[in-house]
Amino acid sequence: MNLIERIDRWSHETPERVAHVSGKRSLTYAELTRQSNALAASLSKQAPDDHSPIAIQGHKEPEMLIAFLGAVKSGHPYIPLDSSLPSQRVETILETAKASMFLTPDKVNELVSQSKEGESNFQIHHPALDDAWYIIFTSGSTGEPKGVIITCGCLESFVNWILSEQQFIEDKEVFLNQAPFSFDLSVMDLYSSLVSGGTLFSLTKDVIAEPKKLFKVLSRSEVSVWVSTPSFAQFCLTEPTFNEHMIPPVNKFWFCGETLAPEVAGSLLTRFPKAEVWNTYGPTETTVATTSIRVDQDVIKRYSPLPVGRPKPDCEIHILDNGAEAQAGERGEIVIAGPNVSAGYIHRPDLTERAFYRINNMRAYRTGDLGHYQDGYLFFDGRIDFQIKLHGYRIEIGDIENNLHALPNVRDAVVIPVMKNNKADHLAAFVILKERISKSDYEITRALKLELSGRLPDYMIPRKFIFVERFPMTNNGKADRRKLSASLKS
Repeated sequence: MNLIERIDRWSHETPERVAHVSGKRSLTYAELTRQSNALAASLSKQAPDDHSPIAIQGHKEPEMLIAFLGAVKSGHPYIPLDSSLPSQRVETILETAKASMFLTPDKVNELVSQSKEGESNFQIHHPALDDAWYIIFTSGSTGEPKGVIITCGCLESFVNWILSEQQFIEDKEVFLNQAPFSFDLSVMDLYSSLVSGGTLFSLTKDVIAEPKKLFKVLSRSEVSVWVSTPSFAQFCLTEPTFNEHMIPPVNKFWFCGETLAPEVAGSLLTRFPKAEVWNTYGPTETTVATTSIRVDQDVIKRYSPLPVGRPKPDCEIHILDNGAEAQAGERGEIVIAGPNVSAGYIHRPDLTERAFYRINNMRAYRTGDLGHYQDGYLFFDGRIDFQIKLHGYRIEIGDIENNLHALPNVRDAVVIPVMKNNKADHLAAFVILKERISKSDYEITRALKLELSGRLPDYMIPRKFIFVERFPMTNNGKADRRKLSASLKS
């Protein structure tokens, strides 16, 4: 069966099973299939027959899922846009993608209601492997967003791997949806849930913004598969009652999108002793994730930072140093090849040519990430372009952060370059401590600098340390470096 058939089959086998929960609203599989078919019939009349993308903006409403499937069933890839995106950025995305239609939840309901019973004979489009399924826009180095084309074949490669590896119980699991649908982490929970007949449980931004409400909602969620960024889990761990008694069904924590700190993994294993913790890695251009590893106490004891795992079976990961394969243990650029690699950037052949090529007759993507292999595991070592030059020294910010994470009393840390006259003047470290000892900030800073001096050269040690209870987070659930940087100027 193709992906559409694998999702729609649940409307026949378990029609009343809830496919999606968002706030007080829910959507069954029978409703999802019926309404997405109706929407597809309407779109086939109103959208041009040219496979152009359809933009869909909202915030985790059930209509978003209806629109995603309805667009694909009508022969169009979709562009997910969260309602939090600034209007100017949305306009830029629509112009870049040459979107043929722009849908909101209200517009979806209108088009579904316009579909007549007689249109039940509408022939659903089943995408070929090379057909675009969705397009997610990411930040470009020039400040202009770029649209990553993910084909049906890319998504099938990801879904088949995940379902085979994770062994979800069909028609039983409840998947947490923390990330907005415009962030590709959401693809991990969305399609894992829909293809396995699970329930997608969305946390809206209003709930996430109020801790008391958040933990009350989580306690009633029945979530069994936790999918989020590590930063969001770190935030939840600041609540002492966040444990297996709050969410008894949780059997798996599944992370992607940023570095998973050993402390976070260890705390989760302690508080949720019956649950597995999984770390994954992969840029948007390679369909969410390409590597994985189950993190247990043995892995935590052996490695800091944690490995991101081994490649999925149908792809290859190369570590290239100036175009040549790096030796084991040597750092280089991570290059990913396989059927999960994107077809490129929509309407940007120049960017596509720079980042994509072919290896061993497979599509390959230059990630711009640094990494190395050790003991057969891939380790993520930061961004090639996340480098600064400070007093003549080229420094990897990720290198400093990894060494801060390794200090006994550091729970989490973010390092920010402080700019002066358009160049890095010094470094500032925002630190979450495991325990606030009865010393002044000056004394704690002095102690941390002393510990770091045994791990890093002097020029890499931050001049300033700021101690916080938690980091501000972006809408995608990552530490908001821009806000942290702005706080240094206030």
